[in-house]
Amino acid sequence: MPEYTLKYADARGEMRQQVVEAGSEGELRQRMTEQGYLVYSVKERTGVAALGGGGRRKKLDMEKFLIFNQQFVTLFRAGLPILKALDLLADRLTDKKLGPHVREIRDDVKRGSLLSDAFRRQGLFPAIYVTSIMAGEKSGALGEVMERYINYQKLALAVRKKIMLSLMYPAILLVLVSLLVVFLITFVVPRFAELYGTTNTQLPIMTRWLIAIGTTAQSYVVMAALALVGGVVALRFYLRTEAGQTAADRLKMRTPVLSEIWTKYQVAQMSRLLSTLLSGGIPLVQGLETAAESIGSPLLRSALGKAQKMVREGQSLSAGLQATGIFPPLSIDMIEVGESTGALPAMLNSVSEFYEDDVNTRMQATLSLIEPAIMIFMGAFVAFVLVSLYLPIFSLADTFG
Repeated sequence: MPEYTLKYADARGEMRQQVVEAGSEGELRQRMTEQGYLVYSVKERTGVAALGGGGRRKKLDMEKFLIFNQQFVTLFRAGLPILKALDLLADRLTDKKLGPHVREIRDDVKRGSLLSDAFRRQGLFPAIYVTSIMAGEKSGALGEVMERYINYQKLALAVRKKIMLSLMYPAILLVLVSLLVVFLITFVVPRFAELYGTTNTQLPIMTRWLIAIGTTAQSYVVMAALALVGGVVALRFYLRTEAGQTAADRLKMRTPVLSEIWTKYQVAQMSRLLSTLLSGGIPLVQGLETAAESIGSPLLRSALGKAQKMVREGQSLSAGLQATGIFPPLSIDMIEVGESTGALPAMLNSVSEFYEDDVNTRMQATLSLIEPAIMIFMGAFVAFVLVSLYLPIFSLADTFG
């Protein structure tokens, strides 16, 4: 008999997970529902998954996924059945890689599966999306819940784009400056070294230092380039592991300036996630679990896990988040007010908007200082190289003059 990993909420609203044997997924769902449990997910344990492993998760193009959701909601709002809407979209997607998944979802729904279960089985879609659909199915307001998710996705993409555009110019400037430094050190300096090697004059100390650095760099430039590429590839693989991501998060938390910006950005993302889930009718404990699954930071996932445990034990969300030591005091105060007034989803949304604006302002201020610093460094370095290389020429001119 096949085994299933079952995640459900008991009569007290506590989330539980266990491995259960059943003839089929439908039979297990029916059995748990008859016992009064709210089934959150059922996953069959087969192959590598049954041994505790799993393949690498595929990447979802969120912009094209947004277009799919907009089209799907439009068709659903127009009165088309879910199956017909999936049929129409399956072969008309802007993201061709999404097509096979949508067709599999359509076939699952045709066989009697819930839409949320069909999306979950693909292992591709965000946890918040699957949970939102499940809430919409249970409340009978699938259209409204999906529209709320679309609004969340639009805002999240807009914030991410704004940050990436802000970082683009400094990144390009830094690359160009690095290339200029490498060119001067490995090409220009050795040429002057050859020129001065034909003379018997005593070179200034700064010129000797520069020539020593340049000739050494020229000899090892290929090895340095290969080492750099290898280091970048190794770092990327390391950062894909849980340990690597945790180490990167801890480094960000200890870095001046970056620490505050990174923390506030993560708080803004979490607040918007949780606000979207709570507005869709998801219970707080389940919403915290889904938010933790949807966030990329292992450090914040662990913090939300602690907060979820405290909320399950009867404490407030603000107390649970405060105990993590990550969330800023102002966000805790705002969430506490939201809990006391019964307007937690709206207050979480306000927390998100406030910190998104704060992150944008601080990033602009930081980048406005970084860009001149890069230009000053480039100017100072070029001036040092020119003075070091041409100083012996002036000395020779004075000697022969």
